[in-house]
Amino acid sequence: MKIDWAALGSVFGVSLVATVALVGLFTLGVVGLSKRESAAERGDSAAAVTSGAYLCFALCAAAVAYGIFLIVA
Repeated sequence: MKIDWAALGSVFGVSLVATVALVGLFTLGVVGLSKRESAAERGDSAAAVTSGAYLCFALCAAAVAYGIFLIVA
């Protein structure tokens, strides 16, 4: 049996980058939702913060759906 170490390293690198990106995007969504009340208290637009958070969550869901699509197809 021969292991292609370059391909294994490539898969590891892409998986690591995708995981960090998804966790970061989800974290931005959570932070956006937590800033919603403080933005409303300051008189700033809470709608912009909320829509940004929901956009982050939607992008996370799209990335997960695409990953499931790649596994199934």
